[in-house]
This record gives sequence, structure tokens and C-alpha cells, in this order.
Amino acid sequence: MSESSSNSSTSKRVAIVAGARIPFTKSFTKYHDQSAQDLMTAALKHLVTKMNLQGKKLDDVSLGAVMMHASDWNLARECVLGSGLAAETPAHDIRRACGTSLESVISIANKISLGQCEVGIAGGMDTNSDTAIEFQKSFAKKMIRLSQSRSAGDRIKSLLEFRPLDFKPKVPAVTEPRTHKSMGQHCELMAQEWQVSRADQDQLAFESHQKAAQAYESGFYDDLVYAHHGLTKDSILRADTTTEKLAKLRPAFEKSDKGTLTAGNSTALTDGASCILLASEDYAKKMGWPVLAYFKDAQSSAVDFVNGKGLLMAPTQAVATLLKRQGLNFAQLDFFEVHEAFAAQALCTFKAWEDENFCKNELGLEIPLGPIDRSKLNVKGGSLALGHPFGATGGRIVAGLAKILSENGGGKGLISICTGGGMGVAAILEK
Repeated sequence: MSESSSNSSTSKRVAIVAGARIPFTKSFTKYHDQSAQDLMTAALKHLVTKMNLQGKKLDDVSLGAVMMHASDWNLARECVLGSGLAAETPAHDIRRACGTSLESVISIANKISLGQCEVGIAGGMDTNSDTAIEFQKSFAKKMIRLSQSRSAGDRIKSLLEFRPLDFKPKVPAVTEPRTHKSMGQHCELMAQEWQVSRADQDQLAFESHQKAAQAYESGFYDDLVYAHHGLTKDSILRADTTTEKLAKLRPAFEKSDKGTLTAGNSTALTDGASCILLASEDYAKKMGWPVLAYFKDAQSSAVDFVNGKGLLMAPTQAVATLLKRQGLNFAQLDFFEVHEAFAAQALCTFKAWEDENFCKNELGLEIPLGPIDRSKLNVKGGSLALGHPFGATGGRIVAGLAKILSENGGGKGLISICTGGGMGVAAILEK
């Protein structure tokens, strides 16, 4: 199950039993008064109710968020304490940017595979609506000195040290500390490098919305998405969007004629939470739980984006390494769940997997991996339509793909997620 021991003959099969999430919504809207803990606890409660886990002690829970307050130092445990699970259920926090909840699934799955636990929950959450606002370091240092003052004179002296600039807040921004560029700016550079057109990006976004709308109409999300705070479905989804409407939007990151990324072909800042129940195959059978799919293997990777590699290209390496270890190729996969952080990111990845030189020089492959059969791609919609709460996307994808494989009667599915910091996470589910 783990990257180093997935082929061990003593490892246990890891069953994906059930998933639950709350609707994803654009930040600063419906969940503007909800904390990350509120969102995650709500999703956990739905899973607990769905699987009759009230008062039950699980072996472990792994949850994560990207945008966190300093006071959320034990966030996963606090969410568990409000979920309806037994108070004796342990929990830990985990974080890998946009791959956070996939990483949490890997954490629980590895423990189950190694026999360290039998049953657990993985998941993640994020809200930009309740983002911590930081002050200058000078403000923090002076506040500490003020709090340590022992006399009225010392307190007055400390107060007189404050200057107007000390009170200037640092507005949160999703930018890379090493380059000071946003993900969108980095992705524009990738789109230029791989010659990904605006029309192709808009087409992928349109297809994402159409597939998601059809999935909702068919009832696919009825037992995966649960009402919360006035929402019953993902509010970013636009069933009536067209490529013509998308083409009218202005570039969002590169304002010159070179700009191709817009609000329509890029994921919106999103709030939401998701979680998944995992168990050993034997434990699931003992409990009479259905097995939607099995978690087969996973791989993470990173690229040197500071020195010229594409920030969001690391999934190309994660997928290549993972498939090589499992002895698989694209033709042997039945479904592809590729996180659509930006339409351009997904399209650059597809082009890279088809490029002979890239696959040989960057991935160490004799022949290209691609192309991907687009009819197998994000068949129930992707992040462009459903939204992307950073820490919750992996959980959404794992639960959705597991159900897809179950309804398909079997098969193999590949997950590919790009993350900030030039990293990528990939996984394989099978039934």
C-alpha cells in the first residue's frame, strides 16, 4: 500500500466503504460565517449517520486543511469530538497543499495495509471565507512585550512603541513564497510553453460542467453530497454555460494578449469539506459494509519549479512512477480522475504524457504514456465545475471514483492531483 511496500505479500487490502461531503461553494458566499471546523464536522456527521457510526470508536482519523488559523493546531481531533464518533477515537492533522485529503487517505490506507489499524476516516476541508489575517512581525513582537509588562509604567512604555505601520495587516494570497507568483501566473507560463490554446481550455471547462450537471441529474451525487447551511448541491456548477459564454471572459492572470486563463477555465476559490470511510477487507466483511473499491497504491513527486520547471507539472512524474511500479499503462485504465486546478494545467499534463522527448528525458520512459481516452476522463465532472476547496478535493475524487468503479462493476481508476510547491500526488483505485 505504501510507496515502498505496496507489493508486500503480507499487506492487507484496503477497502473504500463510503464517502460523504457537504456542497462546495464559492468562497465569501454561503459559508462566509462557517469555520473550517464547522465544515469538516458537518461532513463527518453525515458520514457517521450514513454508516451508523454514532458512539463508535475508530482506530484513527486523518484530516487536513491548507488555510488554517494558529488556534487550529489540533483541528482533526476537534472535528472528531464534534462528529458523533466515540471520544476515544484518535485523530491527526495532515497537509500537502491541494493534495491534502488524498494524502490523508494514503495515511489511513497505509496503516490499514500494514495492520496498524482496521478502520479509519480520511478527509479534508478548506475555507477562504474564514482565513486568518496576519499583522506585521513588528506588531506581534510588541504585543508580546506588552503582555509581559509587569507595571503600569512598563505597559505605557510598550504601548508608545507602536507605530501606524505595525497595524497594517497582511492580506492572504495564494502565491508561491519562492517566486511570489500565483498558481495562475505559473500556469500561464506552462500554457505558453506547451502551446495550450484558450479555446481548448474553455472546451475542457465546458465539458466539466456538462458532465457534472448530468451526474447530478442522474442522482449520482445523491448519497455523496449532503445539504449544509442552505445548500443542497455544489453552487459553482453552471449547467447552462457554453463555450461562447466562456470565450467572453477576460484573462484573469496575464492581462496582455498572451493571457488565456480566465475565471471560467480556472477553479474558483472554494469552501467545503469531504471525508471517506476506509477499512481492511476483512473488517468491512465483518461489519457487512459494501466495498465500493480498493485503494491500490499511491505516489508523490516534486519538480524544481523555482529553476524553470512548470509549477503544476509534478503529477506527470508521480503518475509515471506509479504506473511503472504497478506494471500498467493508460490503455489498461478504465477511468481517469485528473484534478482540474486550471484547464490549462490538465491540458499541459496531457500533452506532456504524449510528448516523446518529455517522457524520455523527464520521466525516463522509452515510449510516451499518452494519450488519455477523453471519454474516460472526469466522467462525473471535475474541479472546474464542482469547485476546489484545497484540502477537500482529494476526498471528493476518491469517494466519487470509488462509486464510479462500483457502478461499473469493476476496473481500475487513476487519480492525478497537482499541488502548490511544485508537487503532485497520484493514486490507483481498483474493483
